[in-house]
Amino acid sequence: MENCSAASTFLTDSLELELGTEWCKPPYFSCAVDNRGGGKHFSGESYLCSGALKRLILNLDPLPTNFEEDTLEIFGIQWVTETALVNSSRELFNLFRQQLYNLETLLQSSCDFGKVSTLHCKADNIRQQCVLFLHYVKVFIFRYLKVQNAESHVPVHPYEALEAQLPSLLIDELHGLLLYIGHLSELPSVNIGAFVNQNQIKLFPPSWHLLHLHLDIHWLVLEILYMLGEKLKQVVYGHQFMNLASDNLTNISLFEEHCETLLCDLISLSLNRYDKVRSSESLMSDQCPCLCIKELWVLLIHLLDHRSKWFVSESFWNWLNKLLKTLLEKSSDRRRSSMPVIQSRDPLGFSWWIITHVASFYKFDRHGVPDEMRKVESNWNFVEELLKKSISVQNSSFSISWLPFKGLANTMKSPLSMLEMVKTCCCDKQDQELYKSSSSFTIFLCILAKVVKKAMKSNGPHPWKQVKGRVYSKFHQKRMEELTEVGLQNFFSLFLLLAAVAEVEDVASHVLDLLNFLKPAFVTSQRALIWKGHMAFLLMYAQKNLDIGVLAEKFSCAFREKAKEFLVSKNEEMVQRQTIWTLLSIYIDGVQEVFETSYCLYPSHEKLLNDGFSMLLRACRESELRTVLSFLQAVLARIRSMHQQLCQELQRDNVDLFVQSSLSAKERHLAAVASALWRHFFSFLKSQRMSQVVPFSQLADAAADFTLLAMDMPSTAPSDFQPQPVISIIQLFGWDDIICPQVVARYLSHVLQNSTLCEALSHSGYVSFQALTVRSWIRCVLQMYIKNLSGPDDLLIDKNLEQAVEKEYMKQLVELTRLLFNLSEVKSIFSKAQVEYLSISEDPKKALVRFFEAVGVTYGNLQTPSDKSAMVTKSLEYLGEVLKYIKPYLGKKVFSAGLQLTYGMMGILVKSWAQIFATSKAQKLLFRIIDCLLLPHAVLQQEKELPAPMLSAIQKSLPLYLQGMCIVCCQSQNPNAYLNQLLGNVIEQYIGRFLPASPYVSDLGQHPVLLALRNTATIPPIPSLKKCIVQVIRKSYLEYKGSSPPPRLASILAFILQLFKETNTDIYEVELLLPGILKCLVLVSEPQVKRLATENLQYMVKACQVGSDEEPSSQLTSVFRQFIQDYGMRYYYQVYSILETVATLDQQVVIHLISTLTQSLKDSEQKWGLGRNIAQREAYSKLLSHLGQMGQDEMQRLENDNT
Repeated sequence: MENCSAASTFLTDSLELELGTEWCKPPYFSCAVDNRGGGKHFSGESYLCSGALKRLILNLDPLPTNFEEDTLEIFGIQWVTETALVNSSRELFNLFRQQLYNLETLLQSSCDFGKVSTLHCKADNIRQQCVLFLHYVKVFIFRYLKVQNAESHVPVHPYEALEAQLPSLLIDELHGLLLYIGHLSELPSVNIGAFVNQNQIKLFPPSWHLLHLHLDIHWLVLEILYMLGEKLKQVVYGHQFMNLASDNLTNISLFEEHCETLLCDLISLSLNRYDKVRSSESLMSDQCPCLCIKELWVLLIHLLDHRSKWFVSESFWNWLNKLLKTLLEKSSDRRRSSMPVIQSRDPLGFSWWIITHVASFYKFDRHGVPDEMRKVESNWNFVEELLKKSISVQNSSFSISWLPFKGLANTMKSPLSMLEMVKTCCCDKQDQELYKSSSSFTIFLCILAKVVKKAMKSNGPHPWKQVKGRVYSKFHQKRMEELTEVGLQNFFSLFLLLAAVAEVEDVASHVLDLLNFLKPAFVTSQRALIWKGHMAFLLMYAQKNLDIGVLAEKFSCAFREKAKEFLVSKNEEMVQRQTIWTLLSIYIDGVQEVFETSYCLYPSHEKLLNDGFSMLLRACRESELRTVLSFLQAVLARIRSMHQQLCQELQRDNVDLFVQSSLSAKERHLAAVASALWRHFFSFLKSQRMSQVVPFSQLADAAADFTLLAMDMPSTAPSDFQPQPVISIIQLFGWDDIICPQVVARYLSHVLQNSTLCEALSHSGYVSFQALTVRSWIRCVLQMYIKNLSGPDDLLIDKNLEQAVEKEYMKQLVELTRLLFNLSEVKSIFSKAQVEYLSISEDPKKALVRFFEAVGVTYGNLQTPSDKSAMVTKSLEYLGEVLKYIKPYLGKKVFSAGLQLTYGMMGILVKSWAQIFATSKAQKLLFRIIDCLLLPHAVLQQEKELPAPMLSAIQKSLPLYLQGMCIVCCQSQNPNAYLNQLLGNVIEQYIGRFLPASPYVSDLGQHPVLLALRNTATIPPIPSLKKCIVQVIRKSYLEYKGSSPPPRLASILAFILQLFKETNTDIYEVELLLPGILKCLVLVSEPQVKRLATENLQYMVKACQVGSDEEPSSQLTSVFRQFIQDYGMRYYYQVYSILETVATLDQQVVIHLISTLTQSLKDSEQKWGLGRNIAQREAYSKLLSHLGQMGQDEMQRLENDNT
């Protein structure tokens, strides 16, 4: 098989490569890897590289181009492809076993150099036939096997009856085949280490072929069983065999038993490797003796993990862990009899070794290609068990025999872990094998605790006094000065144990006295351990519900001193700062544990929260601040929890005076601790509202916790926050426009999540709570691209609209939007507007758009003036100083995403709230919006180019502004000349700025001014907007300076033409624009201008046409009459030519001008005083010839006139 194989190609993920015959050769195991595939890790003919595994998992045809003929040859016999397995399954499997026997027989032949070629060819041929047959079984199941209807009573064909028995027959045959070949680890006289290429011509002994055929059989049986289940979608029962539990054998049970057996074999092969290598070489030694064994591991990983995801079955790690656990068991009777006996000199080390190697196999994908980014399925639970075993058997020092991990477990204990160790020693029920897992000192402590407890239980305090005397006498000044680090740790362990079983106050007091004997140098070096021990005693006091006053006083003073040192230390003194911070963190973590452990608080708890925290907060960097603020949040949560419990107890019925007095005292103690938090922490948070020193998330979280504390215990808040501390804090962190939006969004999310708080504020008489919260939400959305309001670099990097907002902030904004839409005021607005909003709360920008629209619709539906006035006031309250929110986007640093958001949202606001802006209360804001966004100073400088991002944002949103302003002009309560002027100025500025470079009508389709007229299905005042546009064109774009035509005349003519094409032309518009267009035709000779002016003339004349029996428009006639009077004498030829064009469209218009034309001719001749102007008369006669009988009559009169 190796000699004849051509280069194979990797299978792509789509599996859509053209299928060639060579590519679809049946795959098989081979460790004779060549480099023809370009650095493959497995053979090109392997199950991975050929794509066979992926086809199996995706339920595709195993071999699309094989077995397509009517007949096939297997074992030297011709068979009918579509029926052979049904008609002759037993014969085929018998022939298969015979071929296996023939291959086993070849092993008895001596394999010297002279015979190796012959033996290789014979063995290879047998293996080819066997592998081909098993692949045929797979293809037959996929293509030809039909699912029988077991409930059908219709007579069936004999073949169908046989076919119905085939699945059960296959189960029996496959089971028999597995029994025949046995375990991989039991192959006779096979040296696995010798299964490598022995020479350059790649000839292998029969033993090599037998092993690899066994691998093929083991894997292909799993494939067949898997395909059988996928095809039939039901359990298939065997007829001949039962499993080990005496149940009928099924395809599922056989699959699982075979998986277990195969994994046992692989573990056994790995164990053989592990036991033969030195410990120092284990990590570098390959687990697999052959590349095909490695491939089999990878195949099992993919198949078993796939089954666990789609079926109720165990994952690969579960299978392996279950088998390794049996290996770690000491009694062999727990092992299943079907599993081979696996024994190891070092089962724990081997377990570490094998899971380390197997985990590396997860990097191979379904094609055998290594992918370092591929996720490894977690196996932590089993690793955790191994860690525990490794630590426990190595006398408290973590060690693996083949990996130098010693010392990892010997880390310094925390105060809580010191207490936990003591509790373990004091436990009544001790481990029977304690001597194996603990040190001698720990065993001593366990015995001491047990003896003292038993003696005190029987004889009272006298035994304790004896023990105390003996222990105390052992520690004196000299002994304390001799203590090492380990000795000091054991000292604390001993006295903590004594405190746990006897008099804690007496022991703690004695420990404090003894610590004074330590040498100053030793105290300095071991201060962290001393603080941990001190804190452990504090925790024990708290757990025993004792007053911690004595210990807290001394410890808190030491903390204050260290906090002061930390404050004055320089940032360059990193070692000193780190040393101090280690101590401070011990104190912080310990105090947190004290508060979380204490059943109730005493006045002494307040001592732990001294002004050392005020100094510490000012000195902290970001990472250190996170620790301190996490501590703050934990303490705040504990205080609130304890307060709620007290309130519940006070509200109970039948509380006697003594209990009530006790509860009141506890509440006072709580209030004292809360006041300390306000004093030492909140002032710092307040001062950092606008800085970036404190992480945004923690600043918001801590401020929210203080808000809830103010709700629960308002009297504890500072006096300057009274009488409404909650409102005062929300004003600072939620409604203040100078706070970063990241802080506001997170803070308000916390506030709105508390329904009790929201309900209280909504009904507290502070009616603006919801409105101000909406205002802050609007600001957070509008400022989503701003990361720091106070710094010079206040804009995020301009990547694109989707990536420019930090993911965390966007999540917070989504959450705030969802909560805000649950406010009663917001719900009411959407309800009255009948606008759906639930589906868009996941997108804050869309939600804001929908909110603006809902407010506008709600206002439009109001009837009474008082309701409308109140709604205008509320709407303006929602907006606040909206122009300040968007101001950072309009600075020198151009930011396209921010500009798009700003102009788009403000455009929607102007259009949606047009009726609101039509009121006198709101017009001032509209004027400011227009001046700020559409008519800033830079826009008024026509010669100055606007930044491209700004121009793009205006172009997209300008239709919204024009439509909104037009509505305001039409519906304004007080007609405002300035507003109309403002609209005209906007149109004047942007008609020209968005004219295309080339005057083609097709380029004008997306001009924003025209779009404003086009997208007005819901905007009634189109004529008003168009009228303003026409007036602006007449005034600013068709005015001649002397004889010089206006700039970009062709482009403006194209714009006018597009305007007439898209809208209905009014005679008023013709009256305004036609004189200018006629002037262009007379005075401008540029072909493009003349063509566009002529087209405009034609549109205008057609628009003014009336029926043949009616008179033409008097306004149109008036325009042409004035045109003749202005240009008839000097430009008579051009005038007559233009009127010829008009005559072709509407004769009646020109006929009504005959008297004016004739009079102009006579006036011209009289002016020049040269008699008849023959050339002019001929041109006039040509025009008259187009006017029918009336023209002929006028020509005759001119001939007869002798004047």
